[in-house]
Amino acid sequence: MELNLHPIATKCFVSGRDFQENDRVVSYLVREASGEVARRDLLEAEDGRFMPPAFIYCRWVVGFKQRKADENADRNLKLTAENLFLTLALPAGADVETFNAQSSAINTPLLQFLALMMERKRQIKPRGYTEDGARQIYEHMASHQLYEVPVGDLNVEFFQKIQEHLGVLVGNPKPKPEPVAPAAPVAVT
Repeated sequence: MELNLHPIATKCFVSGRDFQENDRVVSYLVREASGEVARRDLLEAEDGRFMPPAFIYCRWVVGFKQRKADENADRNLKLTAENLFLTLALPAGADVETFNAQSSAINTPLLQFLALMMERKRQIKPRGYTEDGARQIYEHMASHQLYEVPVGDLNVEFFQKIQEHLGVLVGNPKPKPEPVAPAAPVAVT
């Protein structure tokens, strides 16, 4: 699964201030009232002033880096399920409080679905649970890094909800054509 997103903005969505090297930037993947999927980047200090739309897919924080002149911007537009998972997941052993509980609550359904999908593709393997049993530990097979994902109830309601959200992000599947009944034979005289 690939998602096409805009690269990180160069200005804060809230204040309009240009980002400086190493500024902490909060990125939101949102659905606007118009149904459009958009990325909103803002300074972490402005996060309290951000008025998000009704639906937030996920939220993450990164350090801002200026784009290099020779950098291929088109390549950076593709956000795969794997690198979205690696961006959103809590590295094993990291302090949950400093990882930002708000991001965790927003990201949990998408993160659980990505983990399920990546486990099926053998990109990650389950390695047990945290001591409190609240998070499952996964090993990313390419990097051997451990990540924690909140445990959830993957019931029918969960899949209906996540299917709706993913349909907006990656497009809904095309409906299957109705089978055509065979035509009656024509008698030739």
